[in-house]
Amino acid sequence: MRLENKVAIVTGAASGIGLAIANTFVLEGAKVVYSDINESGIVLEENKAFFFKCDVSKPEEVEALVKAANDKFGRLDIMINNAGIGGPLGGILDTSNEDWEKTLRINLFGVFYGLKAAARSMKEKGIKGSIINMSSILGQVGFSGADAYCASKGGVLQLTHAAALDLALDNIRVNAIAPGFIKTNMTKDALSNPAFKMIIEGNTPLGYAGEPDDIAQAAIYLASDEAKYVTGTALYVDGGWTAR
Repeated sequence: MRLENKVAIVTGAASGIGLAIANTFVLEGAKVVYSDINESGIVLEENKAFFFKCDVSKPEEVEALVKAANDKFGRLDIMINNAGIGGPLGGILDTSNEDWEKTLRINLFGVFYGLKAAARSMKEKGIKGSIINMSSILGQVGFSGADAYCASKGGVLQLTHAAALDLALDNIRVNAIAPGFIKTNMTKDALSNPAFKMIIEGNTPLGYAGEPDDIAQAAIYLASDEAKYVTGTALYVDGGWTAR
């Protein structure tokens, strides 16, 4: 098993990509803290996983999350900063200040808080850790009407680059995953719209939206020792979208 004897936190783990990552990590031998702002109805094996409620936009709750992982399992090896929101759609002229701030506070500030708390824990214990931040293809390319989301995910990419340099001498790797359009609750309504679905499929060279497991498999690689020489990069899992 590729993550045996590792301890991981996955934020946004109640559904979608986060749930797929957390479940796959358990199957690969890791002990996992499933974290989300929403209570999860998932049945977890007590000796392998537990649920911890956390609002990633609040630094004190993120710090409590990392402490809970250490209290329960004695260490933290892997941090998956996955929690995020799609954000209300809106261009530069019709995105409210409130929506802008909310999107950045969860999608970008939340990643910063998770990265900082996890890195501090890993450094204190001398752990060669792996921190993975969830970005998006829309952090690399623009998308009309998604200004706040694009800005937040672009910020995650740059934060990943800078933090990887900061933490390299501590043997803590920091990488990002940039998914394309994935079939989750966040994209369900959009992908059920025939016109929007046609746009997505037409702009994805492989011709279809991905599955949460596609992202989970990428996360396993970056979290495992197979990626011990990989830091400061973004792995695009997008069906070829950004290759155009």
